[in-house]
Amino acid sequence: MAQRLCFVIMGFGKKTDPSTGNTIDLDQTYKNIIKPAVIESGLDCVRADEVKESGLIDKSMYALLMYADLVIADISTYNPNALYELGIRHAVRPFSTIILKERSGKVPFDLDHNRIFQYTHLGEDIGVDESHRCRQELVDLIHHVEMVQQIDSPLYEYLSNVNPPTLPPEEYKKVIGDLADKEERIFAIVERAKQLFADEDNAKDAAVYWEKAHKIVPSEPYFVQQLALCIYKAKYPTEQTALVDALRIISQLDPEGDTNDPETLGITGAIYKNLWLFNKDIGYLDRALGYYGKGFKIRNDYYNGENYALCSNFKSISAENIEERVYYKVEARKTREHILEILLDIINRGDIDQRIDKCWIYATMANCYFATEQEEKGIECEKWFYQITDERWKVKTYIDNKSYLLSVIKRNGTGV
Repeated sequence: MAQRLCFVIMGFGKKTDPSTGNTIDLDQTYKNIIKPAVIESGLDCVRADEVKESGLIDKSMYALLMYADLVIADISTYNPNALYELGIRHAVRPFSTIILKERSGKVPFDLDHNRIFQYTHLGEDIGVDESHRCRQELVDLIHHVEMVQQIDSPLYEYLSNVNPPTLPPEEYKKVIGDLADKEERIFAIVERAKQLFADEDNAKDAAVYWEKAHKIVPSEPYFVQQLALCIYKAKYPTEQTALVDALRIISQLDPEGDTNDPETLGITGAIYKNLWLFNKDIGYLDRALGYYGKGFKIRNDYYNGENYALCSNFKSISAENIEERVYYKVEARKTREHILEILLDIINRGDIDQRIDKCWIYATMANCYFATEQEEKGIECEKWFYQITDERWKVKTYIDNKSYLLSVIKRNGTGV
């Protein structure tokens, strides 16, 4: 491993900012901004989560926080590990620490806003222009930090007589001796899993890689979420068995408890929705409504919202009580009207072409328009969906959801 090393402190996968409810994919930040900027600056790049095989902060972590030539800490979404590790870095090294944060949301504690490198995240991805801007500016900042070596730790700034702790160099070399191979191994596993699951027909194969990642870092919620998702999408060995298996896996994150993670809630809702579609047990539908509804309330996103609306439609034709049927019919319409407001706002901001989920935005808008008696607008959005994607599994997902919706409308109507 080269002498100059950048140690990156940040979370894995999709995380939700509790101050805004926005969910961002931190892997996109690492892959599109941090890692290429670090490599262009001539440093080796090692990510903190790649080191913590047990999920615990151990000797290698402390050694890297103490000795790394540069530490970049992305504190987006109030990640507790990142904040803790940043505090350790500030305690053991006076300079050569860069703090990153996604632009929205609050800055924790009393960190100086002027010392935080901010970027704009679209949620699922980072726009091409923003990625390019951030990479170039981060390269410039890395060069400046390395050249000037100005104190950036609040501890050493305000307490001038404090000396940093030391670790014998031979011990440090022993700790990081095989770090590069370890980093590449888990990063490669995660990237391979994502590549496979880009096509849901490969869900079974993708699940194998997510399970490997989960075994390496069992405390990482993102790996549990993706494993559960792939298991139920694979429908192996049978659809019902896969759903039960996926429910067992996602239960590790205690969705029935106090979790506010919309990813966990959305996946759990999807499992229960599909269990209801499989055997029409009304208890499953009620649970799906509960999880999707909670996720939508937290994130205010179209995925949880559309599924909450669809499950409300299902409830409107399944409930025995006439008052319940009317309530859920109204609830479905109100939810879709709100979803349309959310998605029209995204389109009006002018950044939809940079979003990797734009096909799903148009698919959702199409179904919302069809469900609220705006057929011409629905047809127009459907055309956009088909122009953007021809991937078989995406088209099938859209057709299935539209089919469910139209069957409910046929039985129940769209009006209130």
